[in-house]
Amino acid sequence: MRVYKCFRILGWDFTITPTRFVLTGFVLLMVAAVVLRLLTGFQYVTNLTDETPWGMWIAFDVMCGVALAGGGYSTALLVNMLRYKEFSVIARGALLTSLLGYILVMAGLFLDIGQWFNFWRPFVSWGYTSVLFEVFWCISIYTTILSFEFFEIITERVLVKKLHKYIVKILPVLIVIGLVFPVLHQSSLGGLFLIMKEKMFPLWWSEFLPIYFLLSSFFIGSAMVTVETTLAKSAYGHEIPHEVMMKLNRIGASIMGVYLLLKLYDLFEKHEWGYVFQGSLQSNMYCLEMIFGIIIPIIIIISPLCKKRWGLLTYAWLTVLGVILNRLNCVFTSMYESGAYFPGVGEIIVSVGLISMGILIYCFLVENFNIIGNERAVQIKIDKDKDIKNLIWALLRTKRR
Repeated sequence: MRVYKCFRILGWDFTITPTRFVLTGFVLLMVAAVVLRLLTGFQYVTNLTDETPWGMWIAFDVMCGVALAGGGYSTALLVNMLRYKEFSVIARGALLTSLLGYILVMAGLFLDIGQWFNFWRPFVSWGYTSVLFEVFWCISIYTTILSFEFFEIITERVLVKKLHKYIVKILPVLIVIGLVFPVLHQSSLGGLFLIMKEKMFPLWWSEFLPIYFLLSSFFIGSAMVTVETTLAKSAYGHEIPHEVMMKLNRIGASIMGVYLLLKLYDLFEKHEWGYVFQGSLQSNMYCLEMIFGIIIPIIIIISPLCKKRWGLLTYAWLTVLGVILNRLNCVFTSMYESGAYFPGVGEIIVSVGLISMGILIYCFLVENFNIIGNERAVQIKIDKDKDIKNLIWALLRTKRR
């Protein structure tokens, strides 16, 4: 078994592996691309134009990022409101993944602002008739709420016991508030497309778009938690009982079933079956999205395959990739002509760098805080921190004497 170097600085641990070294390289490339974008605008970093103003940063970093971060609110809803206490073992991991996802979404939004130095204007200029304004405020407030919720975990480690006590007291209020705002902005992201009926291919435009976006953010949440816990098992040996994960995903799959029935009703009601089988790029991408992202996952989850770990993981990955494909289709396939836009190298570097940074931060936090059930390891670190602080205090008192 290969042992990697673990650095410990001022009580904080971080393991250096070849993979993390590569991820750090991607982050450094991203920093260079971000600096170039902020100094020169879009022209050298992106392929955005007036005809194709929504690119990879909006479609992937924001649209997909917000959906992928849905595991935080969906798990909180199940654990704290619907009282599924067996899911509490995954609550902290889902919270961390969601928080990192929303922070990266905010970074993507910031980079996509043409005049980025005017980022502060929505805080003081109330465009309350704009759907995008509502999305901005809901995402900003929800990211703040997630930060406060995660602060409860931070205060366990840094020995701020008085502050930790107050955070624990207000945590139920934060959770309730944190369940309201995701419902608003997840649905509002779909509402952005309602005014684009003339631009979008009929298979993706619908009056139900806000409901589609909300439902898909819920069932991708449970699937993303499954992917995250599987990766955590590979990296840290953290394993969640299969029965717990299967029950979580079956709840998500029931929402997926409602999503599928609503889609089928939409096709019948608007008489759009002809578009599905016309053999164009749009129809083929729609079929790919529905078959591999919705129908096959539902078949897996209702069959004996879900009782096997590989089967459940296959369901989770197909669900995650299916929702990602749906978001990309809504932006690119449905509104842009084929070949009209392809992300620039700078856009790809920034997106990969943001994901890499999120992974590195996740690893650091998991290795230093009680997130995936490592209470014993964290307690040992806390005891060491106490010894270090006591030693520093003793040395200071000696010097004063």
